Amino acid sequence: MTFKQRLPFFLGGLTVGIIIVVFFLGKKNTTFDYGPNARLLKNIRLKERIFSNEALSTLKTFEIDTATISQILKDGDADMWNKVKLDTCIQYSITGNNELKHISIIVKNCDSVAFIEKITIQK
Repeated sequence: MTFKQRLPFFLGGLTVGIIIVVFFLGKKNTTFDYGPNARLLKNIRLKERIFSNEALSTLKTFEIDTATISQILKDGDADMWNKVKLDTCIQYSITGNNELKHISIIVKNCDSVAFIEKITIQK
């Protein structure tokens, strides 16, 4: 078989394979968190979150729900360059995207828990 005869079979098989993979992975909540920002946010999302008193008072003052914090931890932008290493924890600043761009949080990421230290809202 020449290349011209093999090419349609290859493209047909490739197309069927892509459709099957998209069909099966589309039904699952599969995420591909390969970037450092996405891996950090997923790591924090999977841990138990503990809010400091200052963070809780900010949530009450500005009437922000913890679902908003969860959304920031899903789609936010972590400042990987200005992390602060504390004993066994690393402190990160995470800023929201799009309509949550005015909210930033300080998170202390430890081994088994994530402490939400401070929530800052710019007007």
